[in-house]
Order: sequence, then C-alpha cells, then structure tokens
Amino acid sequence: MSETTPPRQDYRLPTDVTPTHYDLKIWTDLESLKFDGSVQIHLKVNKETSKVVLNSLFLDLDQVSLHSDALHVQQEPSSKDFDPVRQRVVFTFADALPADSTARLTIAFKAAITGHMMGYYKSTGGADGKTIYALTQFQPTAARRAFPCWDEPAVKATFAITMVSRKTTVNLSNMPADTEGPYKPTSADQSSWLAQKFASLADASEWKITHFQTTPPMSTYIVAYANGPFEFVEGSYTSPLSGKVRPLRFYVTADCIPHAQYALSTMEKVMPVYERMFDLEYPLPKLDLLAASDFDLGGMENWGLIVGRTQYLLHDPESNDIQNEQSVASMVGHEVAHMWFGDITTMEWWDNLYLNEGFATLMGDKRSKIGRRTMLRGRPDSLDAKLSSHPIEVECPDPGKILQIFDALSYAKAGSVLRMLSSYVGEERFLKGVSLYLKKHQYKNTVTKDLWEGIQSATGLDIPKVMDNWVKKMGYPVITVTEKDGGIHVRQDRFLESGPAGPEDNDTLWTVPLDIVTGAADDKPIINKILLEEREKFIPLDTSKPFKVNADTTGFYAVKYSTERLATLGKQATSPGSPFSLSDRIGLVWDAFALAKAGYTPLSSALALVSSFNNESEYFVWDTIATNLSIIASTWYEHPRVLDLLNPFRMDLFVPLVKRLGYESSPTDPPNDKQLRTKAVEQAADAGDTVVVNELKSRFAHFLETGDDSRIPTDLARITYRIAVQEGAKREWERVKELAVQPKTPAQGMAAMLALGATQDLALAEATFQFMIGEARDQDAMFVARGLQNNPKTRKFLARRTKEEFDRLEQKYSGTFTLSRWIERSFQLLASEEDYEETAAFFKDRDTSQYDLAFKQSLDNIRARAAWIKRSTDELMQWLEQRRKN
Repeated sequence: MSETTPPRQDYRLPTDVTPTHYDLKIWTDLESLKFDGSVQIHLKVNKETSKVVLNSLFLDLDQVSLHSDALHVQQEPSSKDFDPVRQRVVFTFADALPADSTARLTIAFKAAITGHMMGYYKSTGGADGKTIYALTQFQPTAARRAFPCWDEPAVKATFAITMVSRKTTVNLSNMPADTEGPYKPTSADQSSWLAQKFASLADASEWKITHFQTTPPMSTYIVAYANGPFEFVEGSYTSPLSGKVRPLRFYVTADCIPHAQYALSTMEKVMPVYERMFDLEYPLPKLDLLAASDFDLGGMENWGLIVGRTQYLLHDPESNDIQNEQSVASMVGHEVAHMWFGDITTMEWWDNLYLNEGFATLMGDKRSKIGRRTMLRGRPDSLDAKLSSHPIEVECPDPGKILQIFDALSYAKAGSVLRMLSSYVGEERFLKGVSLYLKKHQYKNTVTKDLWEGIQSATGLDIPKVMDNWVKKMGYPVITVTEKDGGIHVRQDRFLESGPAGPEDNDTLWTVPLDIVTGAADDKPIINKILLEEREKFIPLDTSKPFKVNADTTGFYAVKYSTERLATLGKQATSPGSPFSLSDRIGLVWDAFALAKAGYTPLSSALALVSSFNNESEYFVWDTIATNLSIIASTWYEHPRVLDLLNPFRMDLFVPLVKRLGYESSPTDPPNDKQLRTKAVEQAADAGDTVVVNELKSRFAHFLETGDDSRIPTDLARITYRIAVQEGAKREWERVKELAVQPKTPAQGMAAMLALGATQDLALAEATFQFMIGEARDQDAMFVARGLQNNPKTRKFLARRTKEEFDRLEQKYSGTFTLSRWIERSFQLLASEEDYEETAAFFKDRDTSQYDLAFKQSLDNIRARAAWIKRSTDELMQWLEQRRKN
C-alpha cells in the first residue's frame, strides 16, 4: 500500500449525515456536449457535525449552500476539499448541524459530456452513425461523475428528476414524465448557472423542461436519464396480481425501429411471469428499454429504464439467427429480473453483488430451461478452479476492486449455486422463500443472511448450514466415487485445475446435495437425495443398475468416476430408455474434460466418452462436445502434429451432421436443428474440412462480387465471414471491415468484428489491431480482440501489441469494465511456461490494482494450459493415432 493510498475502510462515506431525497435538475446541451445541473439534497443529521462528506468526481462544483431546519440559517462552506483518490468532496461549515435534525444541501455543478461510457456520457448512432445522444451508466460507482451524491447502494433516497433540453429531443428517466413544456427560469433559478445559460441563449424557445414523477427509495447506481432523438415501439402487460395495465416501451434511434419488436415482446411475456413467480407486483408506473450504440456493459437494470447495447437488444425479424434471438431473450429476462433483485431489494454493499446478479442470471436463464441453465457450468467452473478465484461473497473495499467482481463468479456461479439450492429444497418452496425475502426487504438493503432467513422460513431447513460455504469460500468440490461391495464410497476435495489440492488448499468442507439418479424396472429414473456433510461417506447402492451422482447436473461440483464406470455411463446415457436426462449427458461431458485437463483422469477417457455420443441428436450435448474439443485445439495451437490428428477426429464427428442438416434452414426446422446446423458447420470449418470451407468461401465470393448476401444465412454469418478472412486476402478483409463499420444489423456487425482477427497475414493483423484501438467503438474493441485471440496465427501478436500499447490502453479504459477484459483477451489463452514468465515480467513493476483479478487469473490459465500440454501430449497423440488406425 503506497503512502497516498488510504486505508481500505476509508473509501466508505461517514454516516453522520445521510440523504433522504434529491431534487435533481439536469440541463443537457448535445451541441456543445456539456451538461449543467443543480441538486438540492434533503439530509437527515444522525450525529452532530460541521462537515458534510459525499462523492463527487470530475465535476465542477459551485454555489454550495446548506440550510439547517434546526438552526434556521443558510450558510456557505468555509472550506471545500476534494479527494480524488477517495472520489469525494468535504464541505466544512462554521455552524455545526445538530444531531437528529434535518437540513438541505444545494450544489450547482457542470461537466463535459464525454464518450467514456461512465457517468452521463455521449453515444453516437443512427443510420449515418452520427446521431448524438446522452445517457447514464452509473453502476457501480459512477453516479458521482454526473451529480454529487452519496454513491453507495445502502444509502437509498427518493429522486425528483427534472431535465432541460432542446425541444426536438426526448427526455427519459426512471419514472414517467409528470409535466413537460417550454423552459422558463423560475425565481429560484435566477442566480444559478441554469438561468445564466438561459439568458445567454440566442433562441430561448428551443428549450423545454421535463419534470418526472418522484421515485420510490432507491440507490444511486440505478438512477438513470437520457436525452436524444429517440423513437419507440410500445406495448403493455396486465398485472396478474392487481389487474393494472402497465405501459412498456422500447426507445431506439429511428433506424433501429424495425428490429425492436422482439425485445419488447419478450418484456411483455416475462413481466407477468415474474410477478406471479415472486407474488410481488412491479411497483413503478412504467418500464422502458433503451438501446445504446455505446455501452460498457451488456445491459443495465436502471429501475424503470433498462439500458443495453444494440447488439444485445435488437433482433431482425427476417433473420433465422436463433443464437441472436436467444441472446436478446436472455438479456431482457436477466435485466427485467433485476427490477425485483437489485431494484426493489438491493444488496447492502458490493460484497453481496451476487444477491442481484446471481438471481437475475438464474431467473433470466429460466426462459430457455435446459439450454441456458446448463451453460451456467463451463466458464464459472473454469474460473473457480483457479487458486486466484474468489468467493461469491467477496470483499470490495474500493471502486477499483468493485469493478473487477462483475465476473462469472458473481453471475454464473451464483446463479448455479442458487439453482442447486432450489433443487435441494424444491422449486416451489424456494420461490416461496424468495417471495418472503423480497416482501420483507422491499425498498431496503440486504445481506446473505436475509435471503437464507426467507428460504428457511418457507422450508424449515437450516439453509445457512447448507449454503454458507458455497458463497463465503472460494472453489468447489470434486466428488470421487469409488465402487465397493454393496454401494459406493464418496469423498469430497477441492477441485483445482492445477491438479489435486494439497492440504493447505483443501480445508473447506461443503455441504453437498449429491442427488443420485438410478434406473428402475419401468425405466423411470429414481432420485435419491443425500446430503454429504463430511469428507467421505459410504452410500448403499445397487451398482449393477445404472446410477449417476449429481442428478440433472443441478449441483455445482465435478464427479470423478473410474475410467470403466465413465465408459459405462456413456453407453447408458445414449441408450434407449436411459434414466439419465439431457442435463446429465451434458454434465458427464463437462466433468470428463474438466477432470482430464486438471490431471485427475486420463484425457483419453474423455475422448472415448465423446466417441460414444455419435448418435446424439441434442444440440446442447454437441455444443458441450464442440466447446471442449475447441479448448484442446486452442491449447495445443503450437503443436501441429497434435492438430493434424485432432482435426480429423473433429471432422468425423461434425461433418456427418453437416451432410444431414445442410447449410440452409427452413421455417419448419425445430430450434434444435437450427442451432445444431450452425454448430456443425462451425466445427467442420474450424477443423479444416475442405468441402465445408470451400462451400463457405463460395458463398462469400458471390457476395463479394455481386453485393448480394442472400446466400449467406444469418445464422452462418459468423463462420462465413471468418473463413472468408482466414482463407482470403486484403480484399476479403476490407469487405468484412466495411460490414463491421456499417452493418445492416447489430448482429451482422458483431459477426464481422469477430471475423476480422482471423487473418493469416500479420500486416492485416496490424490493421485489425489499429482498427480495434482507433476506429472501432470502445465497447466493440473486445469483439475484435476476441478474433485475434482465437486465431493461433495472431494470438502472440495480440499479446505483444497489447504490451507495446498498454500505457495508452490503461489510460483510455481506466475506471471501466473493459480494462480487465483487455487483460483476459490478450493473455489468458497463451499456453507455455515462456509465455507465463514473459507476461509476469511485463506486469511485475506495474500497479495492477485496477485489473488484479483478471491478471492473476490469466497467469493461472497460462500455467494450467502449459501443464496440461506437458502432462497429456503423449497420451493425446497415442489415443488419436490408435483411433486413426482403427
């Protein structure tokens, strides 16, 4: 800790004075790209004090005054001290405020509207890409960039927001507009910046004022407002609890209107579902969506005004891209769930972020049941298997650390363990407990024990005993199953991707719902619910019949069987009348590869398991197989002899699917076939099948020569563009770049950005890098980087260029979510000890506090991949060679 860095606890504001209400007025000038404002904050004085301390960052403050209702005086501060490290301002007054009194603090402020994607910032969009509008992004700690405030989630207050803007624009905020009309300064405005600005206007009639209704008590990070030339599509839903009809709108720039209906329709469907599920009505008079062309997150749950990226909220109704359709549905479901988890009830501090994000992830993924929910595994499993992982409930002392914990653990792992709890207690009782939790803490803040109390009230079970270690400790267990006479012996140990945990890393004992599924005479599965609370245990079981631990893959743990049992499970899982579900099959594949990567089991046993799924028909199983084979190919990317053996295996699996399903979908195709077709074509092309590659090249060549893209199905755009760039030259790259800059739809633009990095020409790779750090939108840089990262030819190039430009990148993305993503994209897929040493050496003398988690996790990933290569190369080649001979 440097001399200038304050103690951790000092980032929290004192509680001598707390706000109860904000009267906030914002004047937006989109031509000068500046905003002016004033705020009057109603205060409750909890302890006598002569100082008022609140958050403010990058704001010019003026005209500060404090009126004490007890003293009947209005005073200006005797001193005003800014602390940029703690991101606060301290006003000192001559007369101390008495305890248990009230006061009103008034501050005028102004700042530039920048493109930083935090605070109140500008975005550009529209058909020409030049339409300017302004919007807010305050999560987690950026409200202080837009107005001085108590910018902590537990400090809730009501907000009366007023916006002044040009009359040709639209003003939006959390609540509906109460009144709107021409702006004329009131007597209260006469000495303010706003009146001075108004007096200087050449044409005062161009401006209007919008007064919004007052909000319920809420945290600053979900306050929102926007100003611009927005248009909207409109719908509504009828509350199943009260019968009220609530308006729903989706605001976009005019060019996006044709692609806005799907997200709006999704919102119309999920609102009544959530009200019934939680037995709690949505409390605001309206709910809006706003699509932004520049946005640092995927979506943001501002209460009453959800904001999200155009790529994640817009869907072309003429498209057959089911992946984009599901992405939009999942995003809308997730953000709407936040209207209850996060907005009605809010975590007390960021260490309990999962109470917001875990629930929103779980509820959002319920829309597509098996597909999205089982995808909760994978990424959080991988991240949580590292020594550099962190608990779901993690200490967040300062803004830099807070930004970093918006990761797969706070979202997907949290959603997964809540799903496990729901399965353990039963979904009906789980949702009853959640409803009790929400109702008890409506408009308030919560911590973990509040949730446990709600579910415990509904179930009568000791929920903290079951769940505390899942959220308060890092990692998760591997359950080793050993068959004995009369049953199975199970043992739990911490799972690490670096191999079996030593005693120093293996002190956590989880309470594990084992849920063993077995077959019955009538082929109907029987689920035996068993709680493993100790290190090891014997469970009586007839092992001559099919059985599997972790029924339906609802538990967040890996299961290790003997090689022989795993092979038997593979045959049983794919046989007619199997007692094992689709989720069971997915879980078998995930666990087999995770255990092999970490050295717990032979890689050959996982590959043999895959071979038994030749007749599998479900997309989600094939997607799991494809993901893990792609990880192997990505890990051994510098080992051509391995790839020369691995790729024919991939082709043997996926080319038959391409032959069966073809390249074109029809309106009558079930969703499973549409998704499976896309996955099969992608995998066959990635493995280098010449027939598939040439087909995709031919389709792009037709587009290149004629401008007609009708031969490129929208669900094959990503792989078609990627193969065109990979196999082509500058002409193909430039055409794909044109699509990235001016796409017909956001989905097409994303496909093009992902494809640019596939080039085999390092000169074009440099052009891609320059586009990424220059012409591309800041929010889109990571799409382009992913293409360079996934390309074996350019992976080390990306790492080298990031190091060369790092000072510039760090300055540009400081204080945003993107900085950590840069670290992950640039380094985490490297795979040698030399890469590890070079990466560690580059950051050795740097202050990594803003991206420390991503940096350490990337180093762990490099080392794990290098160890896997060293441990399994001979075995992998031997298995693949033997397979080829057979």
